[in-house]
Formats: sequence, C-alpha cells, structure tokens
Amino acid sequence: MKSVRHLAHTLALLLLATTALGLTDRKFTASPTITAEVSTMVKMLEQWHYNRDAVRSSDYAQVIPDYMASLDGQKLFFLHSDKTDFETRFNKTLYWNISAIGKIDAAYDVFSVYEKRTTDRINWIFTELDGKFDFTTNEVYRVDRTKSEWPANPGAADELWRQRLKYELIAEMLNKKTEEEAKQTVRKRYERMLKNLADIEASDLAELFLSTVARLYDPHSTYFSADTYEDFGIQMKLELVGIGALLGIEEDLCSVKEIVPGGPADLGKQLKPNDKIISVQQENGEPVEIIGMKLRKIVDLIRGPKHSKVTLLVQPAEATDPSSRREVVIIRDVVKLNSARAHGAIFQVPGANGETVPMGVITLPSFYGPAGKDAPEAEKEKTSATQDVAKLITQLTQAGAKGLVLDLRRNGGGYLTEATQLTGLFIKQGPVVQVKSSSGEIAVDSDEDSQIAYDGPLAVLVDRFSASASEIVAGALQNYGRAIVIGDSSTHGKGSVQTVLEMKDFLPQLMRTPAKTGATKITVQKYYLPSGASTQLKGVVPDIVLPSIEDHLPIGESDMPHALVWDEIPNSFFDGNPLDPQLVESLRQRSIERQGKLEEFTYLQKNVDWFRSRQEQKLIPLNLETRKAQREVDAAFRKEMKEMKLKLAKDDYPYTEFHLVPPPPKPIKAPPAADAETGDAEPDELSTDDDDGSYAKVDVNLRESFRVIYDAIKLGQNESNLANNRLPLTAPRQ
Repeated sequence: MKSVRHLAHTLALLLLATTALGLTDRKFTASPTITAEVSTMVKMLEQWHYNRDAVRSSDYAQVIPDYMASLDGQKLFFLHSDKTDFETRFNKTLYWNISAIGKIDAAYDVFSVYEKRTTDRINWIFTELDGKFDFTTNEVYRVDRTKSEWPANPGAADELWRQRLKYELIAEMLNKKTEEEAKQTVRKRYERMLKNLADIEASDLAELFLSTVARLYDPHSTYFSADTYEDFGIQMKLELVGIGALLGIEEDLCSVKEIVPGGPADLGKQLKPNDKIISVQQENGEPVEIIGMKLRKIVDLIRGPKHSKVTLLVQPAEATDPSSRREVVIIRDVVKLNSARAHGAIFQVPGANGETVPMGVITLPSFYGPAGKDAPEAEKEKTSATQDVAKLITQLTQAGAKGLVLDLRRNGGGYLTEATQLTGLFIKQGPVVQVKSSSGEIAVDSDEDSQIAYDGPLAVLVDRFSASASEIVAGALQNYGRAIVIGDSSTHGKGSVQTVLEMKDFLPQLMRTPAKTGATKITVQKYYLPSGASTQLKGVVPDIVLPSIEDHLPIGESDMPHALVWDEIPNSFFDGNPLDPQLVESLRQRSIERQGKLEEFTYLQKNVDWFRSRQEQKLIPLNLETRKAQREVDAAFRKEMKEMKLKLAKDDYPYTEFHLVPPPPKPIKAPPAADAETGDAEPDELSTDDDDGSYAKVDVNLRESFRVIYDAIKLGQNESNLANNRLPLTAPRQ
C-alpha cells in the first residue's frame, strides 16, 4: 500500500512538473490596443503629471528592477545575474520602446524568466519536502527581504530556500500542526502558486508593467487594464463586494488597504488596514489559501450573497510573530452608509477637587458629501459630513459639553468641499486649503460663511491613518490657532490629488471601435495649508504627541517609493495665527507629566516598547524550541497586558452617546479557540480600539485629549494666560 501511495505521489509530482515546464513555453504579445495605449500613457504622464519635470528618460532604468520586485517582492526567485542581464538588454532602449512605439516586450521577457525560475524552484521544493528537516540548529531567517539583494547564484538560492522552507514549516507547526501536516500545507501552497502562475495573462503583465512605469512619477499613479477599469467604474476596483474593504497585492499576499466606513468589515472591528489575508472559507466549505492568487480571483472568492458568512484567516498587521493568525468572521451585506456617519458622545471627565466636567467628542469616519439625484436610495439617506457635525455640535453643547474633541483617527479623507465647509464650523471665515496644479496655478478654497457653529475649546485627534481631507482640516485649524492637534508623531502625509483618464478619449482610432480600453490614474494637483505648507510627505505634526504603535509601522506616505516631496507655496493671507507657543508648551508639559506617572501610559508605553523590540528583530530563529519559548514569552506578555487593560477599564469615563441614526448592530466575531485559556487564541497584536461599542475601552489618546482641553479651560481662568483676545483653544472674541 505504501509503494502504491508513493507511486501516486510521484506521478502527481511529475504531472505538476510537466505542467510547470509547459508554462515556460508560453509566448506573450501585446495587442494593438495595448500598444497604442502604452505610448499614450507616457505622453499623459509627461504632459499632465504634477511631477513630470522631475522624471527624465534616464530614470526609466528603474523600471526593470521595480517590475522584477513587483513579481518577486521578497527577492526569492530571480537571481542577481537576471537583474544584470535584464538591465544590459533593456535599459538603453527601454524609454524609446515604451514612449515612441509602445513596445513592452521587456515585460514579457522578464516574466518568462520569472516563470521558469518559479516553476523550477517549486519542483525543487516538492523534492525537498520529501526529505528531513533539522529544527534544532541555530540558523536564522530574514523574514522581510524587500531590501535584500536577489541570490547571487543557484547555490545561494538553494541555501536561502532551505531556510525559507524551515521558516514556513515552523510557522505551521506553531499553529498546532504536526511536521507532516505542515509539509502538506506548504506543498498545497506551492501547488496553488503553480496554478496561479498558469492563470497569468498578457493583459495582467501589461497592467503590472505599465503601473510600474506610472509609479516612477509617484506612488498613487497607476494604469488600469480594460477589465480593471471596468471594475473601477462600478466602484469594484480592489473592493470586497459584500464586506466593504479595499484590497491590494503585496509580495504575493493579499493586503487590506482600507476599511470602507459603514461596511460589514468596519462594523465588525476585526479586520484592519494592512492585515494580510491568508485564506478564505465559505460557509460549510474548506479554507482556500490565496497566497499568490490574482486579486480578481480573491475578490470573487470573498463576494457572495447578502447575509451569507465568509471566514478569513489573516496575519494581523500589528503581529510581531509572523506565524500569528486570527480568524475573522464577516456576514456579507451592503455597505450601511448611515453607519459611516458622524456620531458623538459626552464623557464625564474627572476634574480638580472631585468635580466632573462634561466633554464632547465627535467621531468622523470620512468626509462624505450630499448625494446627487441619480444616487442609490441608500446613498440619499446620508447628508453631508458638515451638516452632521453641525447637528452633533448643537446636541452636545445643549447637553452641557464644556469642550470638544474632533476625532479624525482612521479617517482617510473624502470630499475636499466638505473639508473646507467643516473647517468653517470652527472659524469665522477665510482660506482653508490651497490647491496647486501641475502647471503651477494656485487656487484657494475658502470658508465664506462668517457664522461659527462652535467657538469653545477644541482639540483634533489624529493618527497615521488620518489622510487627505483629514489633514487639511487638522492643519487648517492648527494654522488658525483654533484647535490643539493631538496624536501620533504625524498624520499620513497624502497631499496630492488624482484624476482618472480613459485611454479611449485620447486615441481617435479606438473611439470608433467597441473594444474596451484601459485608463490611467495620474496625480495632477497638490494640497497646501493656508500657511503655504504642504501636507504631502510630512503630514500634519501634532502639538502634543502620544506614544503609538503606528509610529513603528511603515504605513505613511514617506514609506512609499517615489513619493512627492514636501514643499511650500506663498501664504494665503488668512486672518489667523497658530496657538501661542507658551500656551502649547504649557499644555504639552502637563501632558508629558501625566505620561510619566499615569498607569494607562505605562500600559501604552509597554505595548509600544514590546512591539518596537519585536519589529527590530529582523532575523527569526529556525529552531523550533526557541520559537516555542519566544511564543510563550509573548503569550505571557499579552496576558499581563490584558489583565492590566481590564483593570484600567474600570476607570473609564462614563459616557452618553449621540447618534443621528440608530447605532449599528453589534459586530460578529469568530468564536474563541478551544485552547483559549493558554493564550494561544489571543491575536499576537496590541490595540486599544477593540471594544464592541462605539467607544473603545481604555482609549488612552481620547482620555488624554479631554485632559488637555480641561487644562486649557483652567489656564483660561487666569487672565494673564489670554492671548490674541481669546481664551485658550477658543475662537477669538468678537
């Protein structure tokens, strides 16, 4: 019986090998439509991109290594000699071929080598998995190889892959699998990779290659193939229809780029930006591993009927152990737009002498705007961010709020007009944002309404995920000295505007045909604050910085290759000044003093320090017992932090919520694992926003924002602390 199974296994491997070898015989060619679009796209970039003058023909030499990295981001399959060969063959003529005659043979030739290297390596892996592995050595493996070189030669590649296989097997064994079960899981992973490799088409390669060209100019410019553009046009580009999340592919892994406010994933509070999805499981089905799968196929797997259940196995973004996994259960549904609307609360904040001070917070998930007459009915239910915030201000002030926090954490932006109008709720009137076009023309968007909805003490709470419109509001209020900004070391830093141009509109020969064409997304403008400072790259720097795990994650604009630079333009001559430096320093020092003595900051700083130390551990041991011991240490730390958090939660400030519409339902969570008492069921991550309600337990940053406002109110009781005829953090007296 054993020999029969061995024979069957050998035949299966031979079949896979034959299939794989057959792949390398494929020949890709560009269609006439793609050829026409290639040179047109380069002309668009050279004529209209904001950064067009900074990119020269010689910079196209970076396209080949960037394209290689798009195919092989962890530098595992190509050899260094491949890179040298490609650059010798293509670099001198690449720009001419692309821009003048629309020729992208380089894309197909590079992929052909990648395909051969990958199929050869996978068949090598199948052979290696039949052998024995020693998990008692003192070897280490570098998990993140994005900045490493490709292996120097086949021998170096073999050694790298022996380590890689040990790393993958240990990761599976740490998740309660035997060595044989781990081998089967890894084998299936690479069988899937072979299948996915066979599914790649010429249009996929053209899209990947041309997007690499576009990203020479900045990280937000890209090319959409005809199919992708069709999806984009119906708001399905990188969108998980049914759960509400935006996806992308990073080094063969499906990464969550953004959570759509109001969608099932948002309501569940389990899936987070930068989480990596490992497998997808349908209700009553088996998990399907999606590593290496095309994005469109992944989307198809996650799509499904309304109210059906899908289970995702994810590697948490904040996990310090790469073997960490978390199961996320989501009920598919339409995006509940009302759930994405602003909501508020009044917290009872302890003051001096035993007093309790009511403080308001308004949480704004995005800068949404009024729907047009042709919008879906669900969209028409939603008004605008500005109108909703104005209503909440009225409710909170009538309920006695003495101060207000505008919470823009994880707010990725939205309508520019809403950013301008919403800022106007807190200032008398004046410029809010300046927009500079690629031709150098500057336009100023101003608040023209002299009415102020709220003139009391104000703080703006931000994090590294606060982007675009959020940065405009936070930066403008900081420019006017209208609010103190609190949060991570900086906001995201996206200060650019993109437009999507359909290729057919620029190719007369294609206008007359029914053929579908692609599109190019191009960065055409940059945002600037009233002061003239750009929000690009640097973002908005808070007046008071609090400890944050997010400051140690590569999630900002400055972490993206080819990001546009920070610069300045002339001041827009606005009637305002930043907060008095002495006031800011006084509030900052009081906050620093609390950070040094309050137990909640000890809790937060311990989490940050532990996470940072794990992030700095670039080399992972390939000794199973060492990894088990490290995992036990991590589990003990998580248990300690969980107990500490439960203790701190008892001192959370009581609050009353204010909703413009009925609050969203409680999220659905995956059931705990059977061995949860050991700590292994806990996700290997740290967060303060994992509560089921609207406001998280032990939200240290929000609590500190309330305290800062309270400090400002107390300072304002002393007339000597008044500056510019105003109380601290308030609008100027009329």
